Parts: sequence; C-alpha cells; structure tokens
Amino acid sequence: MAKIFILFSVKLVAVFLTIFPLSANAVIYNILNFGANPDNGTDSTEAFLQAWSLACSSIAPAIMWIPSGTYLVNTIAFSGPCESAGVTVQIDGKIQAHQEIGNHSNWVLFEDINGLTINGGILDARGSQFWDCKRSGAYCPQGATSLSFNDVENGTVSGIVSVDSQRAHMAINDCKSLLITNVTLIAPRQSPNTDGIDIQSSTGIEIIDSSIRTGDDCIAIGPGTNNLSVQGVACGPGHGISIGSLARSPDEAGVEGITVTDVTFTGSENGLRIKTWPKPSDGFVKNVLYQNIVMNNVRNPVIIDQNYCPGSKGCSDQSSGLKISGVTYLNVSGTSATPIAVTFDCSATTPCDGIKLENVNLTYLEQPAKSFCFSALGTSSAGQLGTWSSVGQSSAGSCF
Repeated sequence: MAKIFILFSVKLVAVFLTIFPLSANAVIYNILNFGANPDNGTDSTEAFLQAWSLACSSIAPAIMWIPSGTYLVNTIAFSGPCESAGVTVQIDGKIQAHQEIGNHSNWVLFEDINGLTINGGILDARGSQFWDCKRSGAYCPQGATSLSFNDVENGTVSGIVSVDSQRAHMAINDCKSLLITNVTLIAPRQSPNTDGIDIQSSTGIEIIDSSIRTGDDCIAIGPGTNNLSVQGVACGPGHGISIGSLARSPDEAGVEGITVTDVTFTGSENGLRIKTWPKPSDGFVKNVLYQNIVMNNVRNPVIIDQNYCPGSKGCSDQSSGLKISGVTYLNVSGTSATPIAVTFDCSATTPCDGIKLENVNLTYLEQPAKSFCFSALGTSSAGQLGTWSSVGQSSAGSCF
C-alpha cells in the first residue's frame, strides 16, 4: 500500500509540474478559491480580479490559474505594475463574454506589466449578435476587442484560441518584446472588422506558428510599429497581412523593420498589402522583407495601394505624402484569383522606391499573372510574371 501511495504521489507531482513548470517557486492563485463558478452562467469577473490582484502583488513568481470549465466574464482589466518579476496566467478552461461587452472598447485587457506569460485557453466573445447589428445598418455599440495589451513588456502569449470576436481578436499597443505563438484566431469570413491582430506603437513583437481565419485583416500593422517579425502564419479567409491603413493624420509615426516569412495565404482577399490614405503625411514605410510566401487563390496577392479609401466615402483628391521605400518580395509563389496579381499603385507625388521582386512566380488560370505599376521604382528578377503595365507616366523607367 505504501508503494502504491508513493507511486501515486510521484505521478501527481509530475502532472502538477507539467501544468505549472515554475510551480516549485511560484505561488498559485486558483480562481475557484475566490468564488468563480464554472458552467452555471454565474458572473466570475470579481473572482478573476481578486486572483489577479494577489498574483500581481506577490513578491515571488505567481500563477493565476483558471481551471477547466466555462467562466462568464464581463469587461475586465488586469493592471500592473506588478511586484513580481513574472506573472503567469494559466488558462485551462474557456472564458465567455457577457453580451454587453460591446459597450466598451476592450473585453480582456492587460496593461502596464513587465514580465507576463499567458498560456492556453479559449476566449469566446460570442460576437454574432454584434455582427448582425453592424450588417443591418442599425445603431450599434462600438464593439470590443477580445484581448488587448497596453504597455506590456517582456511577455509571451501561447496557445490561446480566440473565437467570434466582436471586433479585433487581439490588439497590441505601446508594447515591447512580446512573443505571440501558437495562437488560433477564428471568425467567419462575413464577420465585419474582425481583425486577427492589430499592432501599433510597438517594437520587438514576434508572431509565430499561428492560424488566423477572420473577416478582416489577419494582421494589421499600424503607425509606430518597428522590428516586427511574422513567421509561420497561416492566413485566410480574411484581408491578408496589411501595413496600414496609414496616413489618416499628417504626423503619424513611421513603420520600419518588418519581416514576414514562411506565411501561407489561402482564399484571402489580399496577401501582402500596404495601404495608405491619399492625404498629406510625414509618415513612412521602409525596410520591409516578405520572404518564402505561398498564395492559394488570393485575389490581390501583392498590393501597394496609396489611394486607399474604402467605400469611396469622403475620399480625398490629393496624393499620399507617405513615403514607401525598401520593400523586398523574395520567393513569392502560388495562384492569384484575378488576372492582376501584383499591383503597385503608389503616390503620384511621392513615388515608391527601392521595390525589389526576386523569384516571384504567380499564376492565374495556369498562366503567368499580370502586373500593374504606377509611380514605383525598383527591380525585378528571376520570376514569372506578365509584362509590367506602366500607367499614367510620361517617361520610361517610372516603373520596372
């Protein structure tokens, strides 16, 4: 009997350490101990906040544990700064949203934290009623982003599954050194404005080995983003990986140091897109590398659009002042859903320059796809595309 008990104890410890690899030195705060009630529709928001408050104020490394089960949670902010050098949120269950979260811009928010780890779990924002309202044209609440990070530094988000966000699944604002890995973001193709990940004013962000299937941009890269790496992401349906939209205001921060590698687009509206409003701007996009990209039946595989004006409402007759330079497309292959696979529609007054296409092979109906170029300067080599079309330019060499 003693041997059986010892064997059971060893196995229990092994399972415990597998779930909480830092538990030997960490203090664990189980939300059930603070009144959370899974699977019965009872609001657990206050229990989550109490567990977080103790985890965040712990001097020792701390774990906030959300065990298996479904927990109903309203809008909630997990705020720092924290006393510990590292706080882990371990989610082994599902967090489900109240319908009224749409009256707020964020559902689950982490802010002002240095040293944050989030592992696993499902976030279900139950966005279908909100989308129906938006599609009807009726007055609707603003809608909430499911998971937001404001001023978070040295963080890791791993294994999250976010379904049916009202608006964006994830937003990253004013963050540094944040790793997003093995996340799955899902919303129907027809769901409006359900971006996968929105990023702005952040540096050192990595997004790797993830699947994003939404009704809008898989990843939207906004002003002030630099040193961003996207690798091993599957995108589609959705509107592709977009830098922008930019140039909404004249004094936006620039975007630079963007690397997108080993990404596959399937059935998406766009693939690799840069979009700017046709307005005066001091902003810029520079030093961008797209490498080892596969397109599967994508409508606009490669596009720079400096006349972006969705819905053609309130459009400007000006040219974009935002400068785009140093953009490289290396090893881009696959199929286009339209005859024109590459579009560079740059600003008439601020041409794109330093555009490089190397080994770009895109086809439409098993024939080389065509390309369109306006006000762009660069080089193209070792690929299979139809003849470049230079439109609206009086001098040779305006396009390449």
